[in-house]
Amino acid sequence: MASRLKEKYTSEVVKALTEKFGYTNIMDVPKLEKVVINMGIGDARENPKGLEKAVEELTLIAGQKPVTTKAKKSVANFKLREGMPIGVKVTLRGEKMFHFMDKFMNISLPRVRDFAGVNPNSFDGRGNYAVGIKEQLIFPEIEYDKVDKVMGMDIIVVTTAKTDEESRELLKLMGMPFRK
Repeated sequence: MASRLKEKYTSEVVKALTEKFGYTNIMDVPKLEKVVINMGIGDARENPKGLEKAVEELTLIAGQKPVTTKAKKSVANFKLREGMPIGVKVTLRGEKMFHFMDKFMNISLPRVRDFAGVNPNSFDGRGNYAVGIKEQLIFPEIEYDKVDKVMGMDIIVVTTAKTDEESRELLKLMGMPFRK
């Protein structure tokens, strides 16, 4: 089952990008490489159930099981020891990535309160885009009544684009609602 976004990418987007940037080789055209979704759980040390709940919710959102991230260093001010679980993340590629991006851009983002578009300047200089979400409730899989604690997440879109301009155009053509 090919997603609408993937079909759109393979036809319209490649043609538009080739015309705008003058690519001579089809392999030079930027494409999505992966999407990484990360949830940092600040109170994972005191509340191990919160970590389990984050794993459960991220599994519903992403459609695949996340991995637990652990602290790399001990930080005394945060009462954090090396190796303690501090969050969960999942990396999506291929069909699941396109399915998630389609759902994120067309269903979840419009559910954000007072939504005026995502920040068009959140690129890292190498063509990758990051957006922060304040609450997991914008995703249709999450039931409002079953949420114990509102948790935010970071969504990083990694592209093969060499510049931010190419990446911005790729995401715009795919339907990312950038703020004017």
